[in-house]
Amino acid sequence: FYLSLLVDRVTSRVTFLASTEGGVEIEEVAASHPEKIIKATIDSVAGFQPFQGRKLAFGLGLKGDQVKELTKLTKGLYEAFMALDASLIEINPLVLTKEGKILALDAKMSFDDNALYRHQNIEDLRDLDEEDSVEREAALHEISYIKLEGNIGCMVNGAGLAMATMDIIKLYGGAPANFLDVGGGAPKERVTEAFKIILSDPNVRGVLVNIFGGIMRCDIIAEGIVAAVKEVQLKVPLVVRLEGTNKALGQEIFSKSGLPILSADDLSEAAQLIVKEVKETA
Repeated sequence: FYLSLLVDRVTSRVTFLASTEGGVEIEEVAASHPEKIIKATIDSVAGFQPFQGRKLAFGLGLKGDQVKELTKLTKGLYEAFMALDASLIEINPLVLTKEGKILALDAKMSFDDNALYRHQNIEDLRDLDEEDSVEREAALHEISYIKLEGNIGCMVNGAGLAMATMDIIKLYGGAPANFLDVGGGAPKERVTEAFKIILSDPNVRGVLVNIFGGIMRCDIIAEGIVAAVKEVQLKVPLVVRLEGTNKALGQEIFSKSGLPILSADDLSEAAQLIVKEVKETA
């Protein structure tokens, strides 16, 4: 069997998923046999209720004491999920032995990074050797970074804006090399580190910076970009789109820097420009 507990982004509630198709990727089951997936959504006020455990058990074809056993297991999983600020508990496979006992043969758990300060015992289990070294370095500077397969490096403030930036790069025929969010109020030092992280990827052939100056002032970002370009001795095309507080001052800083920084007035223009520059220098 398959059994998991996760946060359903559609309902914004903790949800159990179960299936008789254990031992395989649940995504494959969802795509080919969605009817074989049983769901139980937990009300955030009422919490886990025994009938939800029974619903999962009956859906898996369990009977008698097996139903009670699974209900007890799912109750414990829910309590652990909430107490440990988990984002996922997955048991695959969950097996029924010849003696009628239910056992978890393999399991994994994921936790909310933002809540780890409350769980030092879990933080102590972290194995840095199992993590990507660049992503680990980015985290030390409070930068959210995920390496991708493309060749256009991205530096953006805000996760939603970063996703939109990657989407529009794809729209105009390019391929983003990373997801990178420098955060809402990044100082110059963090901007410099972000450039270093982006350029540590040998596949990067161009960089697009997309900044909305709300919390972050555009002139501060511009100063950080100029300092970073000088420090890392940038050798690939750089396109910058600034919008918001002190935008004009930021663009003035670029024009007076004497550096080959290409400015764009909007995101569409910026994406088209960086894709064009990368293709021409390929």
